[in-house]
Amino acid sequence: MVHRQQYRTNRDATIPVHKMIHELESQGVVSKTHSPFNSPIWPVRKSDGEWRLTVDYRALNEVTPPLSAAVPDMLELQYELESKAAKWYATIDIANAFFSIPLAAECRPQFAFTWGEVQYTWNRLPQGWKHSPTICHGLIQAVLEKGEAPEHLQYIDDIIVWENTAMEVFEKREKIIQIPLKPVLPSSRGKLRDLPERSSSWE
Repeated sequence: MVHRQQYRTNRDATIPVHKMIHELESQGVVSKTHSPFNSPIWPVRKSDGEWRLTVDYRALNEVTPPLSAAVPDMLELQYELESKAAKWYATIDIANAFFSIPLAAECRPQFAFTWGEVQYTWNRLPQGWKHSPTICHGLIQAVLEKGEAPEHLQYIDDIIVWENTAMEVFEKREKIIQIPLKPVLPSSRGKLRDLPERSSSWE
């Protein structure tokens, strides 16, 4: 059993973390609990000044058995993408993918954390746990394969497509967006971010 007390955090994060937990609870992503497990919250300030709610699961990760499956190597994906030598690229970022994957009820107690003398746990796949990326990647990969998605590369919840014309890459992107993710990701929504053609902007 892993039980770690909450350590001191940045005071600037107190109000934002409280608001985030309240919002996540209202969405059903977290809920109050009583568990012998506990891990400390580790707020992370993002580049835009906002805060991300993460939990320090390092102690839990140390005692978590390994999984044979793993996400692709980022460097290998980069090499493969460069080998395509395409002129146009587009990415699809599945927003809040982790928080859209239900966590089995029997697994929830081990992900407990405490804030403001109240203990909570995750009802959805938590960030910071070592197997969350692998599980998320595998579920999305299975849905894309079932939906017969056009040629693409995937890294967890990010998908990239390529072609030699803007129209072709737009059509490939739209085909992937139309694949329903609800069987695996009940509340996921596609979020698009376009990459430029070489040094030109997407128009």
